[in-house]
Amino acid sequence: MTDHHSTRSILPGENVIVVLGATGQQGGSVASTLRDAGWRVRAVVRDPSSAPARRLAATGIETVTGDLADPTSLRDAFVGAHGVFSVQPSSGQAGTDMTDDDEVRWGVSVADLARDAGVAHLVYSSAIAAGSTPTGIGHFDTKSRIEKHIRGLDIPSTIIRPASFMEILLLPGMGLADGQFAFLMRAEQSMQFVAVRDIGLVVAQIFGSPASFVDRTIDVAGDSLTGNELARHLGTALKRPITYRRIPDDVLSENDLLGRLAAAVDDGRLAGHADLTALRERFPFLRRFDDWLPTCDPETLAAATRSTSASVQLR
Repeated sequence: MTDHHSTRSILPGENVIVVLGATGQQGGSVASTLRDAGWRVRAVVRDPSSAPARRLAATGIETVTGDLADPTSLRDAFVGAHGVFSVQPSSGQAGTDMTDDDEVRWGVSVADLARDAGVAHLVYSSAIAAGSTPTGIGHFDTKSRIEKHIRGLDIPSTIIRPASFMEILLLPGMGLADGQFAFLMRAEQSMQFVAVRDIGLVVAQIFGSPASFVDRTIDVAGDSLTGNELARHLGTALKRPITYRRIPDDVLSENDLLGRLAAAVDDGRLAGHADLTALRERFPFLRRFDDWLPTCDPETLAAATRSTSASVQLR
């Protein structure tokens, strides 16, 4: 693989990083962190006049019209860019009508167009459960397919595999309204998580120090927690006792996706195997759950205790 600019540290200056998904959680974290680090950030958005796009523009982020389904628009957005941060929506997200084939097609297209544009560094956000062995969960196996394609391209690239987001633990309907918390792991079983904000900080370091990260695949997590530990931290934050239980077996058996996700936790694929000690040596800002929880918006915590059904989405 050609090395291009990967043997030296890169100063942001006038270098442009194109960010996909900038109006979403992960892409938004990456865009704002890169901006704060001094990069020129170009966010690809479907509609620059939309409220989320206007909010980006108000912070000094350039917004350009583009659509993952329109290669010409992406080709134009990548002109003159030093780097591209690639993340795609997936069928695992609530309310989406996209297919797994859509995700693969779009992820492959972004990588190919970045290569053709002479981009010096592509960073692709995958998922901690991705890998060479299929999981049987469509929106994880899509990412494995995109990873394989990227590794075969002549472009300096880094693949990150974030753990499940801490933010999903505060979705309404997890049982907190009744003093309980239900999730995928067993009470004494550990699962890794990462704060979305920290993904942006990791990506900023990757773009700034390519020699340390090009041609690497990095699992990214900030903490490893059992169900009981999660309940204890949540109880401290909410100032009342919280008990933990795994999502009931009848629910897991009735909901095919939840059942497969729980099985992926049990076999370790979704539980995560990131080396947290080594990660913290390289990224000391990675937050543990009990450090992250007090920084949450009070309304988010309040909403988490309201009685409503939730759709578990781990990506």
